[in-house]
Amino acid sequence: MSPILSVRNLSKNFGAIEAVADVSFDLAQGELLALIGPNGAGKSTCFNMLMGQLKPSAGSVKLKGREITGCKPRQIWRMGVGRTFQITATYASMTVVENVQMALISHHKRLYSPFPFAHRLYRAEALALLDTVGMADQAERHCAVLAYGDLKRLELAVALAHEPMLLLMDEPTAGMAPRERIALMQLTADILAQKGISVLFTEHDMDVVFAHSHRIMVLNRGRLIADGTVEQIRNDPKVQEVYLGGGTLFKPAGESADA
Repeated sequence: MSPILSVRNLSKNFGAIEAVADVSFDLAQGELLALIGPNGAGKSTCFNMLMGQLKPSAGSVKLKGREITGCKPRQIWRMGVGRTFQITATYASMTVVENVQMALISHHKRLYSPFPFAHRLYRAEALALLDTVGMADQAERHCAVLAYGDLKRLELAVALAHEPMLLLMDEPTAGMAPRERIALMQLTADILAQKGISVLFTEHDMDVVFAHSHRIMVLNRGRLIADGTVEQIRNDPKVQEVYLGGGTLFKPAGESADA
């Protein structure tokens, strides 16, 4: 089966600064792939090129074999690529269900049609999506009063409204408490597995990365230095050097901190 996303020799220069250099990888259908690295490694730049916010200096990005390099973000979104952001972007003055309805209105191309009764459109679909992410009981609450973890779950429902084949998630658990992070990523992994959606996500919390990733890539100074399974990345000397200056990056569950 051909990959959902195929990236070859992707590079981005800002003047003399090489932010991303010769990055290549494939993402399979239903795969949960983590892209990790220290601050300034080039993760956000890479994401912005994949989604069309930045034009690559070189390289190719293909979605199911179709070249999307240079396409605008809205074109890429229409092709089936969704994205969530490190800082949530919801309509604070609207209710939870209205936020999802707006996403569905856009998905069904009704934004430029007269809709004096927009609050009635796609309400059942919106409620079903909220039920999927465990937010149905908060459908009528305004986003301005939601806890941050609930905003993250709402953002996931909004992303799913577009029925994406690929979801790019930029630090999906940023700003959340440790227990909330694990719960959100478990929910995300379960939903995406059910729907067969491929995911590329960045994350700084190694517990989240190792618990839920099928595969992990590591960027450092714009270059991929490792690509492998959880065990391979955990025990990779180059990765340990980048994160901790040597030593163990992550201790398996059940092993004491002073073992």
